[in-house]
Amino acid sequence: MLLWINGPFGGGKTQTAFELERRLPGSVVCDPEMVGFGLHRTIPAELRTDFQDFPAWRQGVFEVLDLVLKKHDGVVIAPMTVVVPQYFEETVGRLRESGHDVKHFALLAEPGTVVGRLRERGLYGLRHDSWALAQVDRCLDALADPRFAEHIHTDHIDITDVADRIAASAGLTLEPDTDGPIRTRLRRALVGVKHMRFF
Repeated sequence: MLLWINGPFGGGKTQTAFELERRLPGSVVCDPEMVGFGLHRTIPAELRTDFQDFPAWRQGVFEVLDLVLKKHDGVVIAPMTVVVPQYFEETVGRLRESGHDVKHFALLAEPGTVVGRLRERGLYGLRHDSWALAQVDRCLDALADPRFAEHIHTDHIDITDVADRIAASAGLTLEPDTDGPIRTRLRRALVGVKHMRFF
């Protein structure tokens, strides 16, 4: 099974993905963003645009996830914002057409909530934050479309609850969350630091 976690930048995709991995034995996080970073590193900076616009990114994501889903016994988790319908069909849609069990979830929130979350990431990199902030309305408007269901509204629930809802919808059983508040904050801070983007 593939759990594709969609949502705006700052929507909690990565934190949710690693919360699921932590509590779902045998699962693995496969980040489609890494395919895009690889493409960017192969071309001059002045030619770099949104890597999702490269057909090679959509093809690469399909091939990587198709391989992992065929070879890995556990659940595969992919946190990635995809809001262009054509790109969604070339990744999520194509994986489904290939016979894979793909559960798609879009994490939504009010624009003010998402902006507040982005601004809390003070060390995240000013350039990327500015770009991400400019994408909030576009992403939320696109993801509201029924094609991007299942929708989970996250304004008033935390990452643990989001993971619980995804698991329940997908028919998966998570291990109990036994971490206290301090350990939870430290673990999530570490996930945030590991996924900082300075570009």
